[in-house]
Amino acid sequence: MVRLVLFDIDGTLIHTGGAGVMAFGRAFETEFRIVNGAARIKFSGRTDTGIAREMFLQHGVEPSRENLRRFFDSYVFWLDYLLTQTRGGVFAGVWEFIHQLHALPQPPAIGLLTGNIRLGAEIKLRHFELWEIFQTGAFADDQEDRNQIAAIARQRGSLLLNGSLRGEQILVIGDTPRDIQCARHIAAKMLAVTTGGAKSEELKEYRPDWLVEDLTKLKAEEVCS
Repeated sequence: MVRLVLFDIDGTLIHTGGAGVMAFGRAFETEFRIVNGAARIKFSGRTDTGIAREMFLQHGVEPSRENLRRFFDSYVFWLDYLLTQTRGGVFAGVWEFIHQLHALPQPPAIGLLTGNIRLGAEIKLRHFELWEIFQTGAFADDQEDRNQIAAIARQRGSLLLNGSLRGEQILVIGDTPRDIQCARHIAAKMLAVTTGGAKSEELKEYRPDWLVEDLTKLKAEEVCS
């Protein structure tokens, strides 16, 4: 039985209408006077800290702790603003699936496993009235490597539930090959969705336990028993 469900955010729970990517560009321009700094960067499935580090190195900016702090302080300001200017939303089936989790005879704990920094995750999810649902999580502030973020999410879930969780007691829900890989790193079950843009054929190559178009296509009891 699944005791902990860990959700990715972007492309899985919500889409921000490009606010996150734009906030990266605006923050880089604001702090380091470099225009279109995020133009050639791939964001999907990656950590905020890893993306920022690549931007810095690509444009000759020292990825020091102070520069990263400056960047992310500016990023969260722009993110909060741009979310009000773009058309984002919660993906089909998300609210219903969460309600189904709560209605299970033994409801699992619900957490986050995300490449967002914690404050960025909170800003995004509060905007869509989802933040208060999550009891635990791990973020890009914790580790830059997504597999290590997964390990931290598992550890925090175990502490929350007062017992060491086995892999089969954890379900990860995500939309990219990297989500599948980090689920496998902690031996968790994996539910992949195609809401984030990755093609079904691409995700199939990584052998998720379930693969659906969106969360309307199955019920929580089907993956949590």
